Amino acid sequence: MKRVAVLLLILVCCSWTWAQILTDSNLPIVVIETDGGVNIPDEPKVFGNMKIIWHQDGSRNSLRDLNNPLFLNYDGRISIELRGSSSQMPAKKPYGLTTLQADNETNNNVSLLGMPEENDWILNSLAFDQTGMRDVLSYELSERLGQYAPRRVYCEVMINNDYKGLYVFMEKIKVDKDRVNIVKMDETCNDYPEVTGGFITKADKTTGNDPVAWQMLEYGSSGWWPSYVDFIHHYPKPQEVTPAQNDYIHDVFLQLSEVAGNHDESIATGIPSVIDIPSFVDFMMIAEFSSNVDVYQLSTFFHKDRLGKLRAGPIWDYNLAYGYDEFGYRSRYDVWQFNNQDNNGPKFWKDLFDTDLFRCYLAHRWEELTQLGQPLNYDEVCFRIDEIDEWISEGVGRDNQRWHQMYSHADYIDDMKSWLQDRINWMNQQFLFYGNCNNGELPPLVISKIHYHPEDWWGIDGDDLEFIEVTNNGDEDVDLTGVYFRELGITYRFPVGSTLAAREALVLCSDTVSFVSCYGFEPFGQFNRNLSNKSENLVLADAWGNIIDQVHYYDSDPWPWEADGEGPYLQLIDLDLDNSLPENWALGNDLTSVSEALAGEGFRVFPNPTTGVVNIVGVSNGEYRISNVMGQTLINGVLKANPHQIDISSLPSGMYFLTVENHTQKLMVK
Repeated sequence: MKRVAVLLLILVCCSWTWAQILTDSNLPIVVIETDGGVNIPDEPKVFGNMKIIWHQDGSRNSLRDLNNPLFLNYDGRISIELRGSSSQMPAKKPYGLTTLQADNETNNNVSLLGMPEENDWILNSLAFDQTGMRDVLSYELSERLGQYAPRRVYCEVMINNDYKGLYVFMEKIKVDKDRVNIVKMDETCNDYPEVTGGFITKADKTTGNDPVAWQMLEYGSSGWWPSYVDFIHHYPKPQEVTPAQNDYIHDVFLQLSEVAGNHDESIATGIPSVIDIPSFVDFMMIAEFSSNVDVYQLSTFFHKDRLGKLRAGPIWDYNLAYGYDEFGYRSRYDVWQFNNQDNNGPKFWKDLFDTDLFRCYLAHRWEELTQLGQPLNYDEVCFRIDEIDEWISEGVGRDNQRWHQMYSHADYIDDMKSWLQDRINWMNQQFLFYGNCNNGELPPLVISKIHYHPEDWWGIDGDDLEFIEVTNNGDEDVDLTGVYFRELGITYRFPVGSTLAAREALVLCSDTVSFVSCYGFEPFGQFNRNLSNKSENLVLADAWGNIIDQVHYYDSDPWPWEADGEGPYLQLIDLDLDNSLPENWALGNDLTSVSEALAGEGFRVFPNPTTGVVNIVGVSNGEYRISNVMGQTLINGVLKANPHQIDISSLPSGMYFLTVENHTQKLMVK
């Protein structure tokens, strides 16, 4: 009996010791209590409460503030479960959680630790990572390359009064305007163009009973025992994707396999017509820079917006990288991971690399990114490693007390730096040849007008009246084949064979019918989705992703704020000015540069109805008059231009008649 009592005392003391490791931290503290103190299973999720202690002024976070609302970034309900596959092997577990409202059913979209509002989150346990930063460093580098990666914040975690150690609180990969910014689908999206997106697809192992959507032969696999890469639907969910949607996105991957296998560089029918080159190049940059042993075969995500190209990413799961492999010796500095005889991934990765022009873009991107001050420069990366290491040093020490997982942390940091030097030197040798990836200068196309937040107009939603004007600021016609808007948000790719004459402009709109009704002429084309009413990065690129023009507008100073729903649009003051600078944009309220192309096509009046300004197109001389329903002339004058603009803001709302050259048209004034 005495032995039992002593054993019980030891167990109680141990539990108390684990709880007392943490009292305060320089990192946010996440405290979770499951209902009834139940253990957290692999599935299903169990309910609980979560509090996040975060001093946003940078002062220390303390468990003494557990009930102080001034320092609680979150205090509410959650559901939580274990997550991951091999990452569940260590005693320290990873978790997935959903923030909920008090009813335990409704998702609670909240901003946690400065990250955009959402409800799906992950507590990354840093499995197999003695450095504590391989995932975090990789995601940060991907961001610096201009690609979305899950946002993340280091924290320390307590669950049911048990100190769990150093974690990374991070975003889960999902469709959201602040995560993977693609259009959402449902079971009705089975016909063109709705069936074309958006999708998130991954090559991965099957966990959570998700069925395999299709398989592709792994590169290098043949003979009697071939191995395959499993592809799984991430969005729409496997249980929700329809046969038409499955067939469509599967066919996109088959197209990629075909054009890559043929090394087809045609901008009309080849590799750049199927995939977004910059995202694939940047994906391979991070994959190979880190020598991630799982990449291409496991945890490899792709996404595709409606009517858009297939894109690689976001990157995910980089704990076996930078020279470390828990299960072998595969993260070497002197191999390509797509040709490493293990986890090679589908053949199209190797075929892309073996395509001369694609490899040229890889080489040029590598040369650019390793320059002094650039993201993949050795000194730059090592400096960031040291910064992260200093930031998490307290948490590493406490985590070691609990788990002894990072017992040789400092040695692993030194090894990673040494390995990176060898890796960069080896990759430099592989990319000695830099070919000419652009056989000529980029066309002089300029984004010259942006109407991102029009007013509602006579029953038409303002979102349907959005437009972008593109001008050829050169003296020769431009072939627009393959030119597209590169960033997620809106989607548009110019048709094969389309052209824009010298010094001419064209308009792309959000809804053709509404545009014609309001402005009186046909736009060149219609883009998919809508422009942001706050801020959007418009990047016009050629088929290979080379930036032709770029404008990142905002709805506030120093940008003209009146363009945000007040009626006017943004107009570039001079086509030769730098349109990335807000001071070079003014307010506009007519489409003169576009409408001039309509001269000779007949008498047109737009907008009609109008709020105070009307344009007359198709005639450049003669008299005009505006009369009321009684035939009384209210405004008259002489046409001096084509188009000619008339200010009728002095007229009260109602119906009027505009007469030009004996032609009369009804005119409605709001």
